[in-house]
Amino acid sequence: PINHATLTLALGGTVLLFDPVGGAARYQGLAKPTAILVTHAHPDHFNLETLEALAGPDTPLVVPDVVFQALSDRLKKQAKTVGNGDTGAVAGVPFEAVPMYNLTEDRLKYHVKGVGNGYVLTLGDKKVHVAGDTEPVPELMALSGIDIAFLPMNLPYTETGEQAAELARAVKPKVVYPY
Repeated sequence: PINHATLTLALGGTVLLFDPVGGAARYQGLAKPTAILVTHAHPDHFNLETLEALAGPDTPLVVPDVVFQALSDRLKKQAKTVGNGDTGAVAGVPFEAVPMYNLTEDRLKYHVKGVGNGYVLTLGDKKVHVAGDTEPVPELMALSGIDIAFLPMNLPYTETGEQAAELARAVKPKVVYPY
């Protein structure tokens, strides 16, 4: 499994960076992001100092409202706020913000429905689902046409390995990356 929430997807000259944390030094030597997407405001997915360092003056950000409220004035000017079900495009890449939340009673306090986003992106002819921190919620179980899925397994905050497998069996992506 991938051992951190930060993810970079590259298609040609487009580089999408998800949930950058850990300081700018962690990203030295990597391609500059064309756009940055943030799933939610927990510190292992959102760090203002890291965003400030990585987002150039023209780097668009896609964020849920809870993250937008924590951005600096400079970054707010570059940010698009999206909620579950919203669609759009960033750096020419179409996306849909999809729900990410907990269902299990003892995990409800970690990720509340409607606060964060996963994202389904269309990269060329491929659909990629970046789940954020979630469990196999009904909205995700109903996804179809997903080619690549990035699914979390980080107890107690997200789904178990069995739940990630349940989601993968329902959605049937061609490739699954657990993280």
